[in-house]
Amino acid sequence: MTKDQLYKELNYVNHSREKRLHYAYLVIDNPKLIEPLLEILFDVDDKISCRAAWVFEFMCGQKLEAVIPHLDNFTKNMSKVHLDSAVRPVAKVCEYIIKAYYSKIENKIQSHLSQSHKEEIIEACFDWMINDEKIAPKAYAMNTLFLLGKGIDWIHPELILILERDFQIQSSGFKARARHILKKIK
Repeated sequence: MTKDQLYKELNYVNHSREKRLHYAYLVIDNPKLIEPLLEILFDVDDKISCRAAWVFEFMCGQKLEAVIPHLDNFTKNMSKVHLDSAVRPVAKVCEYIIKAYYSKIENKIQSHLSQSHKEEIIEACFDWMINDEKIAPKAYAMNTLFLLGKGIDWIHPELILILERDFQIQSSGFKARARHILKKIK
């Protein structure tokens, strides 16, 4: 399947779990499609990029190790994503990656995630926290930063500042997640 064919197929992806899983497995079964999927995802002004993000998120949810050869590309370009319905799945993938990295169960992400990958994820997560994003990307970013803060000492103090500063002006969903994260930090 070519990039153009994949692009046309993405028109059939919708919010249903069934469709997202169908296309996620199509990509898992054809790993050569990951690169064109990311190219479509990082064409950030095209509305189809959101559908590529949904498929990529589901692919990572099913087989996270498939992202390993594409970590450079993903982490280098993820901060360009700006459409709301694409930011959420990209933030979720960051959370998947960092959860795997800090997992007690040995996995390949732990040996392939570089310091520069972590730095790119940290930068993107802090951007999502301070920018006008919806609650879901902020929630994923909070959790990702909390985990990263276990190994990088300056992250928790910065995260606490942002959570406490924004607590009163954010939604009840933000407040609930922030309370949970603050409790875990302290």
